[in-house]
Amino acid sequence: MITPGPAGASLMDPGKPLILVTGATGYIGGRLVPRLLAAGHRVRCLARNPERLAGRPWPGVEKVQGDVSDPEALAAALRGVAQAYYLVHAMGEDRPDFRGRDLRQATTFAEACARAGVRRIIYLGGLGDPTRHRSDHLASRQEVGAALGSSGVPVLEFRAAVIVGSGSASFEMLRHLTERLPFMITPRWVKTRCQPIGVRDVLAYLTEALEHPDLSGIYEVGGGDVLDYRDMMLAYAQARGLRRVILPMRVPFPILSAIWVELVTPLPMALAKPLVEGMTTEVVVRDPRALEAFRVRPMVYREALELALRRLDEDAVETTWASSLAGEPEGRALGAYEGMLLERHALHVRARPGTIFQAFCALGGESGWPAGNWLWQLRGTLDRALGGKGMRRGRRHPRELRVGDPVDFWRVEALEPDRLLRLRSEMKLDGHAWLQFTVRPEGTGSRLEQTAFFEPHGLLGLLYWYAVLPFHWFVFPGLIRALKRRAEASVTESRRGR
Repeated sequence: MITPGPAGASLMDPGKPLILVTGATGYIGGRLVPRLLAAGHRVRCLARNPERLAGRPWPGVEKVQGDVSDPEALAAALRGVAQAYYLVHAMGEDRPDFRGRDLRQATTFAEACARAGVRRIIYLGGLGDPTRHRSDHLASRQEVGAALGSSGVPVLEFRAAVIVGSGSASFEMLRHLTERLPFMITPRWVKTRCQPIGVRDVLAYLTEALEHPDLSGIYEVGGGDVLDYRDMMLAYAQARGLRRVILPMRVPFPILSAIWVELVTPLPMALAKPLVEGMTTEVVVRDPRALEAFRVRPMVYREALELALRRLDEDAVETTWASSLAGEPEGRALGAYEGMLLERHALHVRARPGTIFQAFCALGGESGWPAGNWLWQLRGTLDRALGGKGMRRGRRHPRELRVGDPVDFWRVEALEPDRLLRLRSEMKLDGHAWLQFTVRPEGTGSRLEQTAFFEPHGLLGLLYWYAVLPFHWFVFPGLIRALKRRAEASVTESRRGR
């Protein structure tokens, strides 16, 4: 089903051809859509869960629920589409069949595009000499490009290496390693040559592509200089005013490096492993035709780095690597209370609903949880030990939330300004869990309700709930009292500032 976007001001030109963006909930897709809108293009997005796009300020964008492996959903999504962006991949999904699944999805998408009469597919793949790949994920990215062209629809394929931008997986890996380790004994892959490119330049290439509708083929894109990963980390340290020592050494198995990255950085093993494997392969531009065909003049690494750091310092990160990772099966929503185990707390708060809403929307991330934070951290550590996400993902923004945002091991499922926030757990559980906050006017203040919902799966789910109840009795009453204190303190500070 195609859902029209929200009403509001839009620069879209109704006379322009319709563009489909897949992967709009992801890191690149989530940044591309507003740039296409600013350029006046008509945009439709395909997403497994369109609700994750509900908080995006994208007036006029159509949303279609579906998956690139579903021919019926693709037929609806591609109806009337002139060009389609293919921005989905399996990196971050730790499954042994990812390479075959990527190929099947790309082939299905290509066949659907051919049937729908799509004039061109635009795809973002990976750099690297295909004869020297040591990484299944890099090889898969280029195989997908070939599969997209298997049905005869022209394909414009951009190939890029490390994308430097606030929130990108590769940038966050290098950032956390450099920030947290003053002395590093590293694998020799840190001496592998790479041509990093700023995310703004990648988006500029993808956007300008629509101005060249007859252009197809492979275009390699890279930044203004070629570095190795050690140079990149040292440049980061210099930009942050840090002193770092990096000593490369021989590490026989890349998986050991991936385990270390998983322990030190926020990235899960499912992302760390392909990133580390990719770093053993040289990824530099060998064919500079992109500089001749497009107006983009890529910035050097230091400039891209400074822009990324500025975004972080200003809390202006648009999307992050965690935005695109699936957690619980899509479409799972909070059901009826029957069969649910509940724990509810309510308090009267001497503050307006908007002030309280801001307080519970600032939970998690680097600020932590105001009651029993060490227990939250312990639960996150246990989740990581069980193969879950733990607390590593943090937040996109320290105060603002939108549907689909990760918040530690939660995901924002529902958000109604000044009224409701519902978080869905993405921990490893024998059941499904939610944490919901609601606020409404009450007398001279507001009534704040906090409810934990748990839908157990079988006996193990019930045993889990009753095993953690003693911790709940400490954490949840403390949490709602802390929110009350924060909201009322905010009111007091506001009055003093008048």
